[in-house]
Amino acid sequence: MDRSQDPYPPATTDPVRPPKATVRPDGLPAEEPEPEPEAAETGARVAADAAPIGRAPEVAHTTAVSARKPSAARRGPIDPVKTLMHRHRELCERAVDPLEIAAGLEAHGVTDRTAARYRHRDVFSLAEELYARVPAVAGEPGRATAPAPMRDIETRAAWTLRALLPGAACTATAVVLKLTDGVLGGGGRLTVALTGALVALLGLGLCLRSGPLHAAEGRSSAAAAVYGYWLLGYALYGDALLDQVLSGGPEGPWAITPAPLLGLALAVAPAAWCAHLFSVHAQRKLAGSRALEEFAAGVRPLLFGAVAFFLCVLTGLLHLAALGYGSGGAPVSAAVLGVLLLLARLLTVHGFPEPATTGLAAACAVEAVAPALVLAGRLPGLHFVAQPVYTVVAEAGTGAVPAIACGAAALGLLIHATVALSRASAHTCA
Repeated sequence: MDRSQDPYPPATTDPVRPPKATVRPDGLPAEEPEPEPEAAETGARVAADAAPIGRAPEVAHTTAVSARKPSAARRGPIDPVKTLMHRHRELCERAVDPLEIAAGLEAHGVTDRTAARYRHRDVFSLAEELYARVPAVAGEPGRATAPAPMRDIETRAAWTLRALLPGAACTATAVVLKLTDGVLGGGGRLTVALTGALVALLGLGLCLRSGPLHAAEGRSSAAAAVYGYWLLGYALYGDALLDQVLSGGPEGPWAITPAPLLGLALAVAPAAWCAHLFSVHAQRKLAGSRALEEFAAGVRPLLFGAVAFFLCVLTGLLHLAALGYGSGGAPVSAAVLGVLLLLARLLTVHGFPEPATTGLAAACAVEAVAPALVLAGRLPGLHFVAQPVYTVVAEAGTGAVPAIACGAAALGLLIHATVALSRASAHTCA
């Protein structure tokens, strides 16, 4: 048959035609060579594309893909300090020295045990590495231009004179009132007393705005100032008011006891020096310590020493004030009030205004509740309410009420200050 007449001619091209088999000399077919890795990978991808949806592609088990999968051991950070450095980068950039970084890390909960996870023996060693690795921020107060501590004599003399203003104003007022006794009338004596009180308050305000008793912006609260003035007012009028309430009053004008207020005003300067010495020695302890526990153990005796020294000086000043007014002895209530005010100010200056305000508020509440209970006891069936106040006054006098109120609050603040002020973060600039 003629080939040109064949109705089914053979196809000229066959794209899927199998390759020709090679025959070995012994007559057996030869083995096909293995494909190259690129060809194997390409074939694996084609097979994966052609595989059904419900079937896992076999390409996941190939050697080429397994070699590209990252191992679990290489996913973690190589340098553990680098992670901490990025987390606290702003603190490290603006730090004046490694001690400030150590205090900031402690404030964020980093302890010596935590520093061990970063391959350091303590927080101070970790802070030194962070300080060395992070440069200072350009345009910010640099590490070389950090303000020096308050060491010059002129600065100390300036805030010392301001701290003497309240005592000087109260002393001058007391002297003028004593010399003009029987000369000036009631209106004139009231004018002198109010003028002296105003000058003393202005001097106290200047003392609290600079020097060792100055708190950074945002730390002081108006409520704490109100509570402080309440306590000072009670020291001036409180005993006479409570005595009148207990005797069936109040009736007529209240008698005042200016001696405690004069002693407290004179004690402002010693309080400023105690706060200054505590801060200076605490910073020296911080510079010489190599662990947080070592620093805390060294600061607690400084706190107790400053409070005890101030109490001794205050007791002497209260005795002198009482002798000037013709009465002997120093009221315990005024002494514990001075300690309470000092502890509250120390906590506020070092960044703990909330507990300071709470302690002052608690003392004010007890002093206000005492006469209120006596008045409530006059109602029918409520006489038992006033019995605790009557018992305390009968045993120790009207001065026992502010002594208990301020003493309990001062003890609470001392316990809190023992913990709070022994932290490194309490002795760095905010």
